[in-house]
Amino acid sequence: MIQLRDVGKTYRTLLRRRPVRAVEEFSLEIETGEIFGIAGPNGAGKSTLINLLLGFLRPTAGRVMIDGVAPRDFVEARGVGYLSELVAIPPGWSVEGALVRYAVLAAVPDTDRAGRVNRVIEQLGLEEHRKKRVKQLSKGNLQRLGLAQALLSESDLVILDEPTHGFDPLWTQRFRDIGRNLKRPGRTVVIASHNLDELERVADRVGIIDRGRLQQIAIIGARATGSLARYRLVVAAPSPAVAEAFPGAEAAADGRAEEYLVPPIDLPTLNEGLRRLIDAGVQIVAVVPERSRLETAFRQAVGADQ
Repeated sequence: MIQLRDVGKTYRTLLRRRPVRAVEEFSLEIETGEIFGIAGPNGAGKSTLINLLLGFLRPTAGRVMIDGVAPRDFVEARGVGYLSELVAIPPGWSVEGALVRYAVLAAVPDTDRAGRVNRVIEQLGLEEHRKKRVKQLSKGNLQRLGLAQALLSESDLVILDEPTHGFDPLWTQRFRDIGRNLKRPGRTVVIASHNLDELERVADRVGIIDRGRLQQIAIIGARATGSLARYRLVVAAPSPAVAEAFPGAEAAADGRAEEYLVPPIDLPTLNEGLRRLIDAGVQIVAVVPERSRLETAFRQAVGADQ
């Protein structure tokens, strides 16, 4: 388990020595076995938080513990699978050679090293690039190489900073399976990303931070109960039954008579309303959230809806 208790981190500028509070009064528990997402605007404190979790920085207030020990002690004793936001690998190394070197650094046993390297090369679709120099890789392929090295480790802690940065749509979708496959008992996965859609598909919970503070924790997927969302409802033909099933529903702003905006409701209410429409003979074409639950929580947490 990762525990942060009233954590603060203050920097001082080089010129005027004015304090810059990157993280303030930050308290959080990340459970062992879960995938925890971190989201926030630029400058919210995500990078500082990750550096604190890795032990690269020490807090100026409060305490950070991983399984009861300081982060640096944990990393040195048990290792970590880590992908930095900016992937920097010596350009003259080959893809395979880089992964072999990283496997050595990750303390992968000699007997397992070749197999582990081959596994991540296949997993990240790098087979055709195996012998290429790093400098020959496109931005997306370099990002896949960076993710591959993070997956070499069998550590119980994995931290990924913007893992889909530079990915094309295909590999962005494939990351969903990679992220889900990281989940296992005893392992904690932390993913920081601007991609709210990917976090919602992979994470169990997402901490939304802004101005150095934890603003909200959004519970995702099957664990989410009682949350409200607005929906866009499309029916085959306009019907007064829509207003009866969903009080307050309004015609969509684009003027299409068969599209309605349903006010915020929970899933049981949505399903009951849809049942009533079907019983009334209304043909339902589509039901889609106006925003994802995570996007709604994010906008509320950072004041984007004000």
